[in-house]
Amino acid sequence: MIKYLRLRNLATIEDVRIDWAGGFSVLTGETGAGKSIIIDGIRLVCGEKGSADLVRAGADEASVEAIFATSGGAGNEEIILQRLLSGSGGKAYQDGLLVPLKKLKETASGLIDVYGQNDHVFLLQLESHLAYLDQHAGTIPLREETARAAQDVRRLARLREEWKSKERERSQRLDFLEFQIAEIEKAGLRPGEEDELREKRLLLRNAGKIRGLVDESYELAYGGELSLSALLGRLQGRLEELGPFHPSFREMKDALSSFGITVRELSDLLIRFREHGGESPERLEEIEERLSLIERFKRKYGAEIGDIQGYLDRLKAEREDFLKIKDRLVRADEDIARAAAVYAAAAEQLSKTRRAAAKELGALIEKEIALLGMKKARFEVRVDVQPFRPDDPESARDTGLDTVEFLISPNPGEPPKPLRKIASGGELSRIMLALKSVAQGRDEASTLIFDEIDAGIGGKTAEFVARKLRSLASRHQVLCITHLPQIASFAAHHYAISKRTEKDRTFTTIRRLSPDQRVEELARLMSGSLVTETALANARDMLKHNAGL
Repeated sequence: MIKYLRLRNLATIEDVRIDWAGGFSVLTGETGAGKSIIIDGIRLVCGEKGSADLVRAGADEASVEAIFATSGGAGNEEIILQRLLSGSGGKAYQDGLLVPLKKLKETASGLIDVYGQNDHVFLLQLESHLAYLDQHAGTIPLREETARAAQDVRRLARLREEWKSKERERSQRLDFLEFQIAEIEKAGLRPGEEDELREKRLLLRNAGKIRGLVDESYELAYGGELSLSALLGRLQGRLEELGPFHPSFREMKDALSSFGITVRELSDLLIRFREHGGESPERLEEIEERLSLIERFKRKYGAEIGDIQGYLDRLKAEREDFLKIKDRLVRADEDIARAAAVYAAAAEQLSKTRRAAAKELGALIEKEIALLGMKKARFEVRVDVQPFRPDDPESARDTGLDTVEFLISPNPGEPPKPLRKIASGGELSRIMLALKSVAQGRDEASTLIFDEIDAGIGGKTAEFVARKLRSLASRHQVLCITHLPQIASFAAHHYAISKRTEKDRTFTTIRRLSPDQRVEELARLMSGSLVTETALANARDMLKHNAGL
């Protein structure tokens, strides 16, 4: 329930604080006193959209703060919601933390339900009729199961269509895949091949120069009379002759032996390289052609030879998919048939339960609206079944097979017609109250607010409405804005809203009335601005009889 509400700088309200009581409370006041502003404030703090026009003239921002009491797992808990509104936008807070406006609305949806004169849209939407019947019938879990089954049917059908589309392009695409796979495999590319070919091409392109350098190097190292090898041999001979005269010459001669080995190894390398460089010019042409092929494949299939191999693997996988399409289509048909059977069973059970509940609900609503002054009206909950066609997966609907609509016959002898087309505003208000009464054991919200639900009624009907509101208050906190003394007299708590003007500024205030003050307010509601002793006496009797005060 809502325990506390504070509104600051909201339209004509400067600063109003309200401590709300449980049970059945009414709010009354002159037309234009600001009753709707209170409701606007509650809607704002519950996450509804707001306009900067609601900010009081001269103020930078408006704020609404509400404290809700809720029963948690550890006992009674409190939730604090706050909404700020300014010309630059607004902010929302829950328990002191900044939250998105959507979060505020989600939290409030389980705490409070505001029903105003313009909220008949609930009764004008067929989706709402279906949702209400499911809530009454307790079929929400079965409806969710049906929705999951319907989604499976449609998902599998879409998957089958994808495979059918692939099958239609199968022949042409397979030919293309086979061509590319064969082309890449025939090329026989291998990692590192390109670098090897570039090295060979470099050698062949410079074969003449390399041959001259190799021959000259070989002459210097080994081949000529003045080569390193020949001179080194002569030097070793001289050192051998000097050896007897000093041990250092013998050591140097031994060191020169390893240098001689290096020169001979260099000579062998030069000989082998000269023989390797003797490939024919045709070999250079082959290498150029191979490198050209590699470059063409890189432009076509991938930046590197490794990428080309990866592309080849993907082509083979796609080819495998195409080759298996027929098998997959057969499996898809089997999967859809199984999913359709699951959906059909769930949807049929849901429809059967709804049809049974619809008759019961129609009778309950008809009884309730009779108590609200519509004694001769007939109310019907019509369930139209649209069969599921397994050959049309899109006919598997999340809501099942049924379309639900509320019908009413306000006068005897007239056939029931759609409520959304023929009901008046006053009738819609009473029907909405009847729906709330029937659903009171299932409503999630602990607080129900009715904004002038008494529009278009009076006399005994108003008394019936009042009794119904008081009955709702046994399970919910009920707040009702009303102009009728019959309804106000049944409330356990009475709040009066008034407006005054000071120094060209308008101020709206609200106060909780004592029993004597309630008598005066009821008398005003009955007789207007001229409150007579007779009106006061009647108000006192009405309050004593209806509220026990």
